[in-house]
Amino acid sequence: MHFRELSLPGVHLIEPSPARDERGLFMRTFCQHEMAAHGLETTFVQCNLSVSEWKGTLRGLHYQAAPHGETKLLRCERGALHVVVLDLRPDSPSFKSWCAAVLRPHGAMLYVPQGCANGFQTLADDTAIHYQMSAFYHPASARGVRWNDPQFAIAWPPEPRRILSARDAELPDFTAEPPPPPVPPRKETP
Repeated sequence: MHFRELSLPGVHLIEPSPARDERGLFMRTFCQHEMAAHGLETTFVQCNLSVSEWKGTLRGLHYQAAPHGETKLLRCERGALHVVVLDLRPDSPSFKSWCAAVLRPHGAMLYVPQGCANGFQTLADDTAIHYQMSAFYHPASARGVRWNDPQFAIAWPPEPRRILSARDAELPDFTAEPPPPPVPPRKETP
């Protein structure tokens, strides 16, 4: 596997090294040892599959708020998609910056660290994306920001017929969440 950090700290494009012969190919889509050697999260507790029937389907930008933040490992199973990662980590040097990658079957995977939102637009009909998640889905922590929030100026691929869910179409523009309240000091008992 080959690891390449993109323009956002901690966001990696991971290229598998397929073994090909007359039967087809074999490749690893996850390796705990190699990911740990690159300082990446290796504990994934949930896997999700998202299937979009039509080219031009846009999903996102989604994330989970702390303390239920999640790291994601994304892989395209069929079709093709343009994935956007948006850095929402207030302490990051790339706060409110974004990067993008195109994922195709048997190609690169995208590692998205917690604190970043992600979304995608399908580039082909019948596109499926597989997510490995480092945290369980926590409905009260689910968040999202509008895909075309002007403060980010994300360059999505042109699409004459963009398809969004009502939920994603109504996501708000981004505003930084206030930090959690401080934990009161614990009283010592004699």
